Amino acid sequence: MIKNKILAASIILFTGIVLAGFSSGTSNPHAGQDPWKAPAWADTLKSPYHEEPLTLAQGEELFTLYCATCHGDAGYGDGAAGGALGQKPANFHDTLVKAQSDGSVFWKIATGRGNMPPFKDVFTDEQKWQLVAYIRHLGKTE
Repeated sequence: MIKNKILAASIILFTGIVLAGFSSGTSNPHAGQDPWKAPAWADTLKSPYHEEPLTLAQGEELFTLYCATCHGDAGYGDGAAGGALGQKPANFHDTLVKAQSDGSVFWKIATGRGNMPPFKDVFTDEQKWQLVAYIRHLGKTE
């Protein structure tokens, strides 16, 4: 089951990279895009899991497999694949990202936008919360 999810996410990511490579070069369909805001109800979502070493370790494993290629190993939005997509991925150290609620980050992981694929059917809710915890952990480091 996990191998199928990894394969599905890899295909989604690869397709996004390939399609970006076939874009018209100077025209970026996401340039000047409005800031990505989650719906207000997403702010009410709270993780039922405590931030603990196991949660962070599982979040790190997911991040390394699915997110680091675009967001970079340390979460600065400087991953090799992310740069090829035309729009820079989120920098988890940015104050605007840190100011978002955990529920908003959870919603964005699930929903996706533009080059960011939706992971609602790839990750369980527990895995999405593990990613939120790890993203928050990354944002605390320099």
